[in-house]
Amino acid sequence: MSEKKKITLSLAPMAGFSDRAMRLVCHKYGADFSVSEMISAKAVYYGDKKTFALSEISSDEGPVVLQIFGSEPEIMAYAARTLSEREMCARPVGIDINMGCPVHKIYSNGEGSALMRSPELIEKIVSAVRSAVSLPVSVKIRTGIDEGSVNAVECALAAEAGGASYLTIHGRTRKQMYSGEVDRKTIKNVKSSLHIPVIANGDVTSVESAVSMIEETFCDGIAIGRGAVGNPFIFEEIKAAFNGEPVREITLEEKKETALLQLREAVLDKGEKVAVCEARKQIALYFKGYRGVSLLRGEINKATTFLEIENIFSAIKE
Repeated sequence: MSEKKKITLSLAPMAGFSDRAMRLVCHKYGADFSVSEMISAKAVYYGDKKTFALSEISSDEGPVVLQIFGSEPEIMAYAARTLSEREMCARPVGIDINMGCPVHKIYSNGEGSALMRSPELIEKIVSAVRSAVSLPVSVKIRTGIDEGSVNAVECALAAEAGGASYLTIHGRTRKQMYSGEVDRKTIKNVKSSLHIPVIANGDVTSVESAVSMIEETFCDGIAIGRGAVGNPFIFEEIKAAFNGEPVREITLEEKKETALLQLREAVLDKGEKVAVCEARKQIALYFKGYRGVSLLRGEINKATTFLEIENIFSAIKE
């Protein structure tokens, strides 16, 4: 891609992944902003301390949008106001409302993607949150509940009517979860129907898929989720392509350094035992495509300390 095109790149919210450590390395490599793990509005309302920990933002990680989920406009408004005004190292740059989570526990409570069954409620929730905070309010949706009820345009228009500043759409139905083909046609329809910016999400894992996503949907940006796990470099690579610049090769040493940086930051936040245990699902992905990665994954899965991980990495050669 030779001509320049200005797009926004964000780290999509992922439960168990998009913590402060991951957000930090993604910002380092070019993410314009990131979205936190989902925060329960009810848990904020009832003062749950563990939930408040998810909202912590450090001053060195870059712009962060806090994502909340729930179904009651008043409680959602309370949570948004509380989180936006809470004393912390750095303030959020926006509040995102999750209306796309497909997980049964969330859906069965009438939250997440279940809200797409009621565009009227979507408008009420967005309006309530918008009135409660001075920050930009955004919404994330899917294409619909299932292939028989693809109503993303109607839901997106409701979010816009409620005062959303921008909207992110994952190009799958709730029934698809995270498998199957991404519906770029519906993403395009949403973009052409709204006056606010639209960010596309779903299966962007390379420069090529990012370019084709924008060319096919005309969206204003891309939210990258699983494609950034173990690969924060994807933001730099995509930006280079859209700026008409060559995409540089990331060396093995840089990958090792970045993986250790992410783990080190996680240890600071969660303690060594928890951080190392959680990192196993991400760290090995930094070396995807290298020969012997399956053996490497086995060694990483047995590690319990930062030093063990560091020693494993020191033995990795080109």
